[in-house]
Amino acid sequence: MTAADARCGLFEASVGSALAAARAQARGAALRAGANLATLNAVERRALQKAAGAACDSADLNLAASRVRSAFEGYAKLIKMDYPGDVSQWRADRSSTLTAARWRLAQDTTFDGGTMVFGLAGRVGANRLMAVANFEDGATPYAARLVLRDDGLTFGAYLDARGDSLDRLPLARRLPPVAAQTAYAAEARSRAGLDLLPKDLKNGWAFRFPAEAARTLSGLDPREAVMVEFLFEGQAPRRAYVEVGDFAAGRAFLQVANPRP
Repeated sequence: MTAADARCGLFEASVGSALAAARAQARGAALRAGANLATLNAVERRALQKAAGAACDSADLNLAASRVRSAFEGYAKLIKMDYPGDVSQWRADRSSTLTAARWRLAQDTTFDGGTMVFGLAGRVGANRLMAVANFEDGATPYAARLVLRDDGLTFGAYLDARGDSLDRLPLARRLPPVAAQTAYAAEARSRAGLDLLPKDLKNGWAFRFPAEAARTLSGLDPREAVMVEFLFEGQAPRRAYVEVGDFAAGRAFLQVANPRP
């Protein structure tokens, strides 16, 4: 139905985006349950072929579309959603604001010597991929970079499950070897505003990553992790890990009410 909507314009934007969010969440659930990526891609190709062969004014397609509208109209009105993963969860919030920025899709994490909030932040229609970190010793990072799997060099997630069940695998072991990684340097750094800092913190640093990084993150396997590496003068980097989880579903959920970033 997502493919048919793209071709025939079956739904209003809110319902179509809600359907896309549910599709991304279902894909993530299938991968976490052990589905083969090649099998899922084959299912998607068959769906595209079926949609391409259906007449936009056919009775069967319009009956299916009416059922989708009934199922997703309520979902499209939701303001907040939580997307739990194996280790962490994403919190999604698409409520309207024209003044202060806020976290639209966020995951909290702690690391050695600090805390971080990572995700999409901004105002309506202007979500940006951000990391906001506080360092207990007051250190000042001069740069940050987002490290993740290079899907142009790999065939899927690299999950080092030796000696552990997959759902308990530490996030640091859900990254591929260095040779299969890519990185995005933060394109901006600033003092974090109180609107994006956790309520119990008074200061921190905010880093903004390129829009391409959010698109790349959306295409990763939900079981893997990415790393934010903070760089300091004369010190070793400090690393914080984020579970990919249902980032793609949460990002699509935001677009139910917002134009695509």
